[in-house]
Amino acid sequence: MKIAITGATGQLGQLVIQSLVKLTPAKNIVALVRNLDKAQSIQQHGIELRQFDYDQPQTLVPALQGIDKLLLISANEIGRRTPQHKAVIDAAVTANVPYIAYTSLLNATQNPLGLAQEHRETEALILASGLSYTLLRNNWYNENYLANVQHSAETGILYGSAEDGKISSASRLDYAEAAAIVLSSSGHENKIYELAGSTSFTLADLASYIGQASGKSVQYQNISADDYTHALTTAGLASELVSVIVDADVQTAHGAMFSDRPDLEQLIGRKTIDIQTQINALF
Repeated sequence: MKIAITGATGQLGQLVIQSLVKLTPAKNIVALVRNLDKAQSIQQHGIELRQFDYDQPQTLVPALQGIDKLLLISANEIGRRTPQHKAVIDAAVTANVPYIAYTSLLNATQNPLGLAQEHRETEALILASGLSYTLLRNNWYNENYLANVQHSAETGILYGSAEDGKISSASRLDYAEAAAIVLSSSGHENKIYELAGSTSFTLADLASYIGQASGKSVQYQNISADDYTHALTTAGLASELVSVIVDADVQTAHGAMFSDRPDLEQLIGRKTIDIQTQINALF
């Protein structure tokens, strides 16, 4: 059994591999990476490295020879994901890979986020490929909300445009463990999992958690999408990232980030990691 992971040096990919080695021998794992030199730490654990570059199609089919299960971790270049993913799926078909798992987006079919379209297109390509599949529809990561924690503690204000929308995020590790379990066990073929956190929070709750952890008063201040866009742009964030962040908040206000589906905790056999626990660890 050979299990291959795309984006193996990325944040999620590394965690998937760390989880996989606990479930299957390292010799069964193949790390697909763009830059072999940057992946030497993975190879030290006895994991095979293969060059795999979405933008160099000649690397794809050879790298997938002999692979039994492929995890396609969604690419990070927004706007280019669909053609990149199509190249991988086509290569998997050519290389006779029988099964593919894909890290999609929660409720992808109806999700209003701007990011959802490329996930919908990729899911359609997988369904049309004839491959056995599992769609791992990941909700937002807790980590998406942690980068600004220290700044919020210092200023006493957490800005956003999510109103009182509930967020059912989970940690990156939770999603990685779920992927590893699906890849290393049977019974997941042709299934769709809606993966979300065991608990939910609002941005007002998040401000409260930051205040409790830091020992300071932190309040959530809801502002318009235009004002939030201006603030993030002024802070120096790239326009594409600003669009994603603001869109996520706006759609959160309309329920896009909430889910009470237990799929994730059922897969990993435990409650997901609470964002308050991760915030407490930062102080």
